[in-house]
Amino acid sequence: MRELCLRCLRPQSSCYCRYIRRVDSGMKFVFLMHPKEAKRQRTGTGRLAHLCLPESEILVGIDFSHNERLLSLLEDPQYYPVLMYPDPGAKTARSPELKDALSGRTLLVIIIDSTWFCSKKIIKSSVSLSGLPRISFYGEYKSIFTFKREPDEHCVSTIESCYYLIKEMRSSGVTRGDDSPEPLMDVFKRMIQFQLQKENDRVEGRIPSSHATDWKYSRTRDIPEFEFSL
Repeated sequence: MRELCLRCLRPQSSCYCRYIRRVDSGMKFVFLMHPKEAKRQRTGTGRLAHLCLPESEILVGIDFSHNERLLSLLEDPQYYPVLMYPDPGAKTARSPELKDALSGRTLLVIIIDSTWFCSKKIIKSSVSLSGLPRISFYGEYKSIFTFKREPDEHCVSTIESCYYLIKEMRSSGVTRGDDSPEPLMDVFKRMIQFQLQKENDRVEGRIPSSHATDWKYSRTRDIPEFEFSL
């Protein structure tokens, strides 16, 4: 058994905690994590986002209709809850009614951390989410998640969703925060570089294959030289 980091739940040899810096986002994030996502630490970004965002929470499940913690947050008058999910009628940081609706309250952003297929199942199962206003981006973004295939080019990872939402909310004057959101992307870039290096090491026989899907990778890949905020 490999010794795990009790903070990020990754093996000590591949712990990302030394790259994590906290970000005061001016919002509260709650990640509804599908059980399958909770078990996958190889490429999951929801937990990394959680570690960067103070006061954020992870709730694991499929049907959140009777989840006591989620219901208490949704009913708390200090918050204005929204569900981050693409929808033709979704509000954005540029929607005038959003700032008016906040009325001094903290924006409570519910993000489903799962595959798109499982996300739809969570929404369908969870009555508590059905009446929430939906929020999305006004900008168009392309994920840098180079070693994971998304269903569409515009789909971004959980940690990227947090990053772009914080930037848009601040630039539109909807929320405030004392810290730059760049640490979210910094740790995400470190994860990408690490995973690609390990993939190349397996292809070249420097380390043994350890995952059932490793057979799919037969060629080494270029590791991007990202820029980092620090």
